[in-house]
Amino acid sequence: MPVLDGPWGPELRMRHPSLGVRVCPDEPPGSQVWTPVTCAGLSIALEFPALTRQLRETCRSHRRNPQGPETSEGSTWVEGEQEDVEEVKEIKQVIENNSAHLEADGRLNSGHAGVLLAERRGSYPPIDLQILKTSSRPGEVECGTRRKLKRLLSFQRYCHASRLLKGLMPHSPRSLHLLDDDYLGQAAHMLSKVNTWNFDIFLFDRLTNGNSLVTLMCHLFNVCGLIHHFQLDMVKLHRFLGMVQEDYHSHNPYHNAVHAADVTQAMYCYLKETKLAEQLTPLDVFLGLMAAAAHDVDHPGVNQPFLIKTRHHLASLYQNTSVLESHHWRSTVGMLRESGLLSHLSADMSLDIEQQLGSLILATDINRQNEFLMTLREHLDNQDMDLQLVTHRHFILQIALKCADVCNPCRDWELSRQWSERVCEEFYRQGDLEKKFDLEISPLCDQQRDSIPAIQIGFISYIVEPLFEEWQRFTAPSMLSQIMMGHLHKNKACWSRLRYVHTPAETKTHLHPGDPELEGHKEAENIP
Repeated sequence: MPVLDGPWGPELRMRHPSLGVRVCPDEPPGSQVWTPVTCAGLSIALEFPALTRQLRETCRSHRRNPQGPETSEGSTWVEGEQEDVEEVKEIKQVIENNSAHLEADGRLNSGHAGVLLAERRGSYPPIDLQILKTSSRPGEVECGTRRKLKRLLSFQRYCHASRLLKGLMPHSPRSLHLLDDDYLGQAAHMLSKVNTWNFDIFLFDRLTNGNSLVTLMCHLFNVCGLIHHFQLDMVKLHRFLGMVQEDYHSHNPYHNAVHAADVTQAMYCYLKETKLAEQLTPLDVFLGLMAAAAHDVDHPGVNQPFLIKTRHHLASLYQNTSVLESHHWRSTVGMLRESGLLSHLSADMSLDIEQQLGSLILATDINRQNEFLMTLREHLDNQDMDLQLVTHRHFILQIALKCADVCNPCRDWELSRQWSERVCEEFYRQGDLEKKFDLEISPLCDQQRDSIPAIQIGFISYIVEPLFEEWQRFTAPSMLSQIMMGHLHKNKACWSRLRYVHTPAETKTHLHPGDPELEGHKEAENIP
């Protein structure tokens, strides 16, 4: 169990690596130091007093023996060179901003936070402040600051002009009041067709200058009436969405903010299905869109087996079960509390929203695929799905999110191919990392053995097809499902053809009628 893992723990780790992350076995789980919590089926032990003690000990050690190339001899932690002073001020600001979540004695604030321990932020990978300062160039920092300032000012201009802030609702459901002049034109035109399946998220991300997730979510919250229904503060909403978008790592080829925006757009299309739209409540829509936007936040670009075999602290924290999904959820909770987006709601309602978000995000664990698929089949076979029941609606939201998360093979070939190349590139990077550290290469991560066509054919056959066949049964008659299944079959045939083309000649001579490669090749030749 990591000792330092709270709302502002990662920031302190970033500035003072000596804080680190370690397991504290000094006290048995039954002692008062440990607080066992069971949340959404996940057993967690929270160690708050130990956290406080370590922070105090670290502060004292820094006062007695300051270290670092930028701290002069004889100085204290809060005195010395100007840069150190600014650093301490920043740490103090972080602590003050999060004091609502962690009290001075190390106990979780029970007034609003409930029993969930929120993570915030950048828990993986650990960043050393020394490396940051030596590797970053002033120009790069200034450029990044300028971009953030431009986005903030852009939103402030919107705040002064928005009819929503004056308490007026837009007259048209396709209104784009949440977009100021920077986002008009082609981006606004694309948003007017956000419910179509050929929505090009890569183009939309370019048109919004890498701001696709925030722009999309603001628009969807507006057209769905969620801002008015939940009386959301627009500044807090934008702050929260900005946190979510920034906590996706842009260096990940696949698990980045563009993927989150793509899943969110797909989720919106599913929520508009006739069978669902007639039954869903505003809370259901809110949960569905929020879970889609944050379902992979702070993804490290490696999978769960990698975290387990490298003994990463997240694997220890979540007991090797749904490690990444639990981290995505807890990070989302941390950002909700830090932004104060739900602070105007009752404590019970806020906690219920956090719990339901966790249930949705945890459902995206691919290891639970058969569990959800079998349950869905049973409901459809028995014809006992009743969307007037809260539990059944929540289950369908879980299925919808799972479909949105793996819907890339159901997109048009050009979009689907880009996503396939991106996810395989991320796999290959993990394989290269495993080679570098003499670890066993994970399945699908060896670029020399696992080709993109082979990976995609297996993914479609064992994951995507079974899930979307049942989804089509549920939504029937649905034009969208028919379109998706058409793309899925064509894309699978294309990958089969590419796999056959890249198969060595000596292997082709041993293919027999009925072999997947040969049959896929024949099927692909019939594609117009």
